Amino acid sequence: MTLEQAALLILLMAMLFLFSLDRLRMEIVAISGLLAGYLLGLYPADGIFAGFASPVVITVVEVLLIVQALARTKFFDSLAQRFVASDLSHFGVIAGVSALTGFISIFMNNIGAFAITLPLALRLSTLMRIPRRQVVMPISFAALLGGLVSLIGTPANLLVSDALERATGKGFRFFDFAYVGLPIAIIGIFLITLIVQHLFSEPDEATEAPVPAARRIVVERNIPEHSPLVGATLAECPERFGIQPHALIRDRTFVFGPLEQSVIQPGDILLAQGADSIFADLAASQALVPEAHPHGLQPDFASIEAVVMPESTLVGSRIATLEVFRHRGVTISALSMRSPRIEGRFADLQLSIGDILILEGPKAAITEALEECECLPLASTAPSFASAGASWRPFAIFACGVTVSAFGLRPDIALAFVVLALAVPSYLNIRHAMADLNWPIIIMLAAMIPIGQAVATTGMAEAIAAWLSLVFPIGNPVWGIALVLFLAMALTPFVNNATVAIVLAPIALEFARAGQHAPQAYLIAVAAGASQDFLTPFGHHNNTLSMSIGSYRFSDFLRAGWPLALAGYIMTLILIALFWL
Repeated sequence: MTLEQAALLILLMAMLFLFSLDRLRMEIVAISGLLAGYLLGLYPADGIFAGFASPVVITVVEVLLIVQALARTKFFDSLAQRFVASDLSHFGVIAGVSALTGFISIFMNNIGAFAITLPLALRLSTLMRIPRRQVVMPISFAALLGGLVSLIGTPANLLVSDALERATGKGFRFFDFAYVGLPIAIIGIFLITLIVQHLFSEPDEATEAPVPAARRIVVERNIPEHSPLVGATLAECPERFGIQPHALIRDRTFVFGPLEQSVIQPGDILLAQGADSIFADLAASQALVPEAHPHGLQPDFASIEAVVMPESTLVGSRIATLEVFRHRGVTISALSMRSPRIEGRFADLQLSIGDILILEGPKAAITEALEECECLPLASTAPSFASAGASWRPFAIFACGVTVSAFGLRPDIALAFVVLALAVPSYLNIRHAMADLNWPIIIMLAAMIPIGQAVATTGMAEAIAAWLSLVFPIGNPVWGIALVLFLAMALTPFVNNATVAIVLAPIALEFARAGQHAPQAYLIAVAAGASQDFLTPFGHHNNTLSMSIGSYRFSDFLRAGWPLALAGYIMTLILIALFWL
């Protein structure tokens, strides 16, 4: 191995390690690695920012812009009542919503498909008394499975197609991935529906109340004079009232001392945690009352739930610092948080990915604030289009673009026409949509492309393939594909799937060249393995969000995901052997 190859290998290992730690922002790690690669002489100066002009990055940007227009159409809002009226079993409802999510994910990025169907799934969970843990994980996994089917379903597919085009002069067609991806998606959705009904059969709080989905929330409330809590000690609160007290504030100071001796008095402020249904009952009986809304109850007053997304500007912020809500007259009335650590007052709580905010204020102001801070509303708050029939038109425009792309037009060009067609009738405001893009993902992707290309140009892929050929019989294509697929599925729980595809694609191509085999089979294995991330809650944003929303434990992903991962591995090998060898 040459000095240049060794430097690149060390750089890649360091970046993968930093990505997996998730301590530094991904775009900072990617840009640092990009500049380090230039200083190490891995690519020339005019190649540093070549990734930003890559058709892969342009296509991802276009898809994200289109998703914003489609997500605002409320096209799927009426489906909830149709599911309820269909008289399907719980299995049929879960499988149906998951299949819908998978279908949408074929034509847009995974997190966009998850975001569109999540409100539908939560509404069905409430209306049909289905445990939330049986609904949220399947749609998260279905979004990943649907991305296996098409060229634009996930960035990993675009990246391996770009690698194939650079190697052979012709990339994958739009639905070339479907030969492997579609059977895996169908079997995977059926399997995860069976698994969750077996693993999470116990009713959860979401099925106890007929309308609001119950969950554990943190609130800070005033104690009125005639509250039944007056005279009770903090130690009695869990047993008598079903809430866990965390702090008692009197005259703007904390009441310290043993819980058995801390007696609640009128005018106190209580910071507590418990099921939202219990707090609703306590509020109805005037046992706990919130502070008066700063602007009073206005005609368009609303209470809306929203989840903190991975790219949100709120991550790491304390509630007291959130001017994005305060200056619009929006208050955070409660918080469902992943972290078990609660210290100080409600305003001191620090937000993390997957936390759910319960917001109160003018509906339009809440919608505007959520768009600015990149949080996902769990109930659609966007204004409808001018006419009720307009909601299907953005989907029709997008379907035309997909059809044209499937018949041979480059995806980036076809989707550029879609963006233009959505912008002209104002279905898409490009200026606002560009501001709302997930720029950390885009920057990371663009920065990693020159580094991935250096794996091939420096000869590192050839060196790694030669070393692995001494250990594994990669001359047999099945063994070589099995190894590439295993590496992709082993890396993707810890590193995002785009990075896995960038790093492994040159190695897969070298495997194919060394064994004189079809490179398509190896690259399909890379793309399929990089997108089958079912074992951890942190490997993909969808899983991170579903962990909080569905109240899962880390072990739940292992228990539900390993049969899916094993079945996916075996099926991928069989299908590649049938269709690509």
